[in-house]
Amino acid sequence: MYVATTEEDTSEDHPWKLNFDEASNAIGNRIEAVLISPNRNHYPFTCKLDFDCTNNIAEYEACIMGICVAIESKSKVLEVYGDSALVIYQLRGEWETRDPKLINYRKLVWDLIKVFDDITFYYLPRDENQMADALATLASMIRVNGRENMKPIQMSIYEAPAHCCSIDDEEERDDYPWYYDILRYVKSREYPDQASENNKRTLRSLASDYVLDREILYKMRKDQVLLRCIDAVEAKKILEEVHEGVCGTHANGFTMARQIMRFGYYWSIMERDCISYAKKCHKCQIYGDKIYVPPSPLHVMTSPCPFSM
Repeated sequence: MYVATTEEDTSEDHPWKLNFDEASNAIGNRIEAVLISPNRNHYPFTCKLDFDCTNNIAEYEACIMGICVAIESKSKVLEVYGDSALVIYQLRGEWETRDPKLINYRKLVWDLIKVFDDITFYYLPRDENQMADALATLASMIRVNGRENMKPIQMSIYEAPAHCCSIDDEEERDDYPWYYDILRYVKSREYPDQASENNKRTLRSLASDYVLDREILYKMRKDQVLLRCIDAVEAKKILEEVHEGVCGTHANGFTMARQIMRFGYYWSIMERDCISYAKKCHKCQIYGDKIYVPPSPLHVMTSPCPFSM
């Protein structure tokens, strides 16, 4: 195994990080190690164990494979993360190794880590060791021939769906926001082309709640407070700032809508956009409170026993 590192990866001031894990199923045992450089480059490595072993032995095999890769990368400071408490605490010297099958593994690890200037072992719960756990599970589900060499998996992160990029470009070039017809009527009393009498009547009713100040259109609330009408591009920026920006509290959709109105902004589908944005927030899904209420009401399917009376 060889790590094709760059000049930025060979920094001696910052530590390298190593995540290891194992996965077992009917196909066999697979071990996985992910080496992370100081420049945040990920180098995944996987291997199949073609011999009978326990889960603890597989964890040691994964740790040794990752340490060997780190040695080849010429890193001097290493942080090792694993979700096996037994392996981590045995390597830290806090737990005693009594299993004869693991004593040689522990001794081998201690011999390998002598080349590092500093190495630290950290216990990482399985739900936080997602990268190594997912790759190990994936590798254990694939049958690979002995002569077949699979290249490392390259994983990128997209912050938005692909179609959103084209939508954003269209919105920036769009000269007709949602309030275009209202602005046109308030400014010059003009109706849209081919508008029916019913549409004209509806437009006049809507325009009665809007005020034009120079070239800026405002929505008048019932308490006579004016809210500036904004287009889709400005609405997207406001949603980001209110929800997770400098003034963001990761509030729910209804609270976000009220906050935006207090700031003096308005658009027609503001509440729906706020709810949709809060539902798609990754941090809200990860760190939010778990909801234990069932999505639909529960009904009793059996009648009470007549003899219980």
